Amino acid sequence: MTEPDSTPTDAADALVAALMEIERHVSSLGWDQPARLFALVRTADLVAAEPHLAEALDAEHRPADAISSIEQDTWHAGEDIVTALQGIAWPDTVEGCALAIERAFLPSDAEVDIPEDPEEAARYVAEHPRRQDIRVVAGVLRSGEQQSLARLASAPEELLGGPELAPGLSALLSRTLR
Repeated sequence: MTEPDSTPTDAADALVAALMEIERHVSSLGWDQPARLFALVRTADLVAAEPHLAEALDAEHRPADAISSIEQDTWHAGEDIVTALQGIAWPDTVEGCALAIERAFLPSDAEVDIPEDPEEAARYVAEHPRRQDIRVVAGVLRSGEQQSLARLASAPEELLGGPELAPGLSALLSRTLR
């Protein structure tokens, strides 16, 4: 049996590069950030529409298929990220989208004691001594590529990544592109 070709495509590489820029931006602001939504556009298209951005984007040193992110400052997820994303529809000029979100989780052996009541469950997780805080930056393109990056607050020097890291979040983001 042969291994499937795992060589990343140019689009996948461009998506990872854009997500890394988003993660650096969000990380520079520290932890306890709200969810942040970004439109992903081809850098060349952005510079063609807004030539004054070429220098700030360092466009002449980027690959031809580079992707730039544009934060959607007016978007606020509130408590229900699923509902907030269901209300999004992107114009055809947007190549993809990305979301940076922070969450807390517990080791699986501690999950059995989580209360059923949502408010009590949130309090239980927030106060648990083994709680881990994680920031996930997930992105998708209209062409089908998806990638996610994740950083634990307890291991800030490590960045995890992969196309299947946050499949549910990627699926939600993909629906906004239809």
